[in-house]
Amino acid sequence: MRLRRFDHILLAMPKGQEEKARAFYSGLLGIPEVSKPANLVARGGCWFESDQVKIHLGIDPHFVPARKAHPALIVEGLADLIEILRRAGCEVTEDQPLQGYNRKFVDDPFGNRIELMEPLST
Repeated sequence: MRLRRFDHILLAMPKGQEEKARAFYSGLLGIPEVSKPANLVARGGCWFESDQVKIHLGIDPHFVPARKAHPALIVEGLADLIEILRRAGCEVTEDQPLQGYNRKFVDDPFGNRIELMEPLST
């Protein structure tokens, strides 16, 4: 038995905030929204998936944003993405350098921490 890869990550969000999720994950980060399976639609939330990135957002009635635990996304064109995020009113922050990467952090509309990483050219 071997673990091969992640299928998706699930982040929590408050009830009734799907439009904010769509604006951030699809509108700003560019991850297309996909339809949830019919048997899961009633739960609320939304799914965003591309070939390599799958982020699902699910409703948590006792929602608390993930401040330490976070997904880290590999980005091409980080400077451009940061400009898009800042123009949209998102606060972009830095942390300690990580060898081989330019990286920044941004919160989704619900306060979940997202790491954006761009490999440095060698």
